[in-house]
Amino acid sequence: MGFNGNELVPGTDQGISPAAAEREPRNKKIVKMLYKALARGDTETIARLVAADLEWWYHGPPQCQHMMKILTGESRHAEFKFKPRSIMAVGDRVIMEGWDRGLKAYWVHVWTLDEEDMVLVQFREYFNTWLTVLLRVSDTGDEIPVWQSDHRERLKRSLPDLVLAF
Repeated sequence: MGFNGNELVPGTDQGISPAAAEREPRNKKIVKMLYKALARGDTETIARLVAADLEWWYHGPPQCQHMMKILTGESRHAEFKFKPRSIMAVGDRVIMEGWDRGLKAYWVHVWTLDEEDMVLVQFREYFNTWLTVLLRVSDTGDEIPVWQSDHRERLKRSLPDLVLAF
């Protein structure tokens, strides 16, 4: 797994099995397919990629729950365009990050993929929130940082901090 700037520790060396690391490129591809389908308004592909009983968690201003509004049909993708700037997979999780400078909007999405059924089953949306992702190492129980929000966003304004461990 390459080092992309936001990734703090290469996942395969720190608790992710080699088999899981091999699936990471496929998992990233599935999430990329979802964002492309959202941009096109391709509801058939979206329905195929996202579980009907998607578990969802949100942190940020209530008016910024853009992705869930798009997924439920409450709003169209044209109202807020998600343009991912970075993507990273850690096992069955895929982290997408993006920002809209004009709207001063910074977001991080963490998707969990059911690798047996190949559908996204969990979605965590963080809006204008600084996120650090930790990975629990099964051998020792230690938690190591594997991803952190883009530091440039941190320098421009004050954002609340959250830590996500898995």
